[in-house]
Amino acid sequence: MTSRSRNVYLVPYLLWMALFIVVPIALILYDSFFDVEGQFTFGNYGKFLTPIYLRMTASSIWYALLITVFSLLVAYPAAYALTKMKHKQLWLLLLILPSWVNLLLKVYAFLGIFGTYGFVNGVLETLGIGRHQILFTDFSFVFVSVYIFIPFMILPIYNALEDLNPSLVFAARDLGASAWTTFRRVVFPLTLDGVKAGCQAVFIPALSLFMITRLVAGNRVITLGTAIEQHFLVTQDWGMGAAIAVFLILAMVVIMIVTGKRQKGGAR
Repeated sequence: MTSRSRNVYLVPYLLWMALFIVVPIALILYDSFFDVEGQFTFGNYGKFLTPIYLRMTASSIWYALLITVFSLLVAYPAAYALTKMKHKQLWLLLLILPSWVNLLLKVYAFLGIFGTYGFVNGVLETLGIGRHQILFTDFSFVFVSVYIFIPFMILPIYNALEDLNPSLVFAARDLGASAWTTFRRVVFPLTLDGVKAGCQAVFIPALSLFMITRLVAGNRVITLGTAIEQHFLVTQDWGMGAAIAVFLILAMVVIMIVTGKRQKGGAR
């Protein structure tokens, strides 16, 4: 196959990239330089650097970090256990099956589970602990977010563990390494690319959550995603919403660079 023939097959991909990635980002960047009256301005970026938006940015990063860390703490042992099970493909399917369900349906399900007269409070009352306000708290927000993002963390870690050469683990154990030392010095470093991919898949969308903050956290948790929704749908200040979106895009690019796979040495 000639290089010209290969370039022809690239055309649909390049068109897709241009129409659904480059053009939308360009439109967002363009809108960010206009105020609510349609006048050209740099004021949206200046407004973003005010304390209220900086606190909102710090809050978004903090909650995204919490969601990512808790997702990793649950997903890594789960992915490791999957690799040791019989019928692992079936168990993996059962774990990722909830990700096929509409996000809004899952959120509404948790409204019933965590509600005042829901399942969790029913169990607490049966145990004599009494009913508690679980919805509209930081706990409910982080818990539901972790539940939703868990499959996106498990899959890359599971794939990395499956690709790990088991002879390396056997060699470490034969040389006298304990199970913990083998994990710390062999297994985890060799699956770090899967961990990074999972962190990307969770942290980046967690930065811009807005529906969960509204329905589960009751707007007690305010993120940049919530601010974008408000500016586009309520205040109609598209320029300010676009300026916040530009920051999110830049943050996502930085995260992808920092957590991206680094190639060592030249190509062979």
